[in-house]
Amino acid sequence: MNKMKIALLVLTLLTCSNAFAKDKFSICWTIYVGWMPWDYGDSSGIVKKWADKYDIEIDVVQINDYIESINQYTAGQFDACTMTNMDALTIPSASFVDSTALIVGDFSNGNDGVVLKDKTSLADIKGQQINLVELSVSHYLLARALETVGMTERDVSVVNTSDADMVAAYTTNDVTSVVTWNPLLSEITAMPKANKVFDSSDIPGEIIDLLVVNTETLKENPKLGKALVGAWYEIMQVMQKDKAALTQMAVASGTDLAGYEAQLATTKMLYTPDSAVEFTESAQLPKTMQYIAEFSFKHGLLGEGAADSSFIGIQTPAGIIGDKKNIQLRFDPTYMKLAAEGKL
Repeated sequence: MNKMKIALLVLTLLTCSNAFAKDKFSICWTIYVGWMPWDYGDSSGIVKKWADKYDIEIDVVQINDYIESINQYTAGQFDACTMTNMDALTIPSASFVDSTALIVGDFSNGNDGVVLKDKTSLADIKGQQINLVELSVSHYLLARALETVGMTERDVSVVNTSDADMVAAYTTNDVTSVVTWNPLLSEITAMPKANKVFDSSDIPGEIIDLLVVNTETLKENPKLGKALVGAWYEIMQVMQKDKAALTQMAVASGTDLAGYEAQLATTKMLYTPDSAVEFTESAQLPKTMQYIAEFSFKHGLLGEGAADSSFIGIQTPAGIIGDKKNIQLRFDPTYMKLAAEGKL
């Protein structure tokens, strides 16, 4: 075998490494009310218990910056990552990293919001600079909010701000409006002169929180899917009856039990696998993803090769939207159904 063939073989092996059957995996998560269960699952030993059941190892890693966590997953540094439905489409899927929504954990029902300083009406947002994580669900929420008052993004100016810097930015005199998510949203709205004028409860079911897994990794390693889903729904059972567990999640996210429960009140947690399967199989999901695909294409988030919003195929139980020959995002309830049927 000549040197060129060897080089090509090595390159192929490296780029396909995630697809091989293996026994060690890593998932990453960031602080958010619906993802704190992963921290608890790790520290309590629940994740290890389920990993041991399937003779694998699962490393659960916290990343401080949300977008960076998805970038690292997209680059192949993690096998799975917590993210929203929109970010799953616009980052890994748009980079041709075929990804599967393994767990549909919840949807934001007030956990994402638009905040104005010194103003109490959404209509007052006109002409303002809006600090948010650009091209994230916050940006999407802003666009949806503006529609309700007959405005578009041309009526405001967006200032890209990392979630890690959002609270500090709001305390400065120059920042008069932000769009963000909890727990940052709760911190900001507790400040003087801060008024939440629109939130995700106005568009329920559109901002969905997921655990996304590399599709090839999942295909070659079904034991990973079983372990993660089994652990998740055991944690969900604990959350519903154990205040000590909730307190631990609260402290880890930088708040107290009351603060965390307030965030849960604005989150539609899909505590049971049955409820998650029902949501995933609904006819509304492809409609939501179509809307998000259109927003994403408008903002150039589907990649340079995208001629329209149908460039990326999105597979759901209720049908495929977009290009069936370029499916890069899959909502697959297979493992959640196994949990519902007690077969994990």
